[in-house]
Amino acid sequence: MGDSSSTGKVLARNRKAFHLYHVIDRFEAGIVLLGPEVKSIRNGKIQLKDAYATLENGELWLMQCHVSPYAQHTHLSLTPIAPLRRRKLLVHKKELKKLKGKVEEKGLTMVPLAVYLKGGKIKVEVGICKGKKLFDKRESIKNREMARDAERSLRDR
Repeated sequence: MGDSSSTGKVLARNRKAFHLYHVIDRFEAGIVLLGPEVKSIRNGKIQLKDAYATLENGELWLMQCHVSPYAQHTHLSLTPIAPLRRRKLLVHKKELKKLKGKVEEKGLTMVPLAVYLKGGKIKVEVGICKGKKLFDKRESIKNREMARDAERSLRDR
């Protein structure tokens, strides 16, 4: 589906996911947030490091995504918002059925790759991923270092 996060301002990226997983497919989802969470995410106070998405009762949920409390939130009638609460992801029913089929395959998981603004709304790019083995991680590190060395040698000329 391409890199959908390139269309808007990226607020957070899950760099660890690219080290731990092979990204097979990507899709875009909306997210249900409360007012102070929106302000906090727009300020970049979100962490996707240990986050994952799961299917429960025909709905897609974002789990373990940390959104820091908004510092200027002073409304007394609202109860404090838990930073690690689960948040609902919004996708079409057709996409949900397709995802359910892919995730039920052995070893596939859904991991949020990026959070970004698109048309004034906060979107989440979720990747369908397969876990890397240790030798895959070593090979990707080796390839990255070789590319960096090649870039340095070209620059030094």
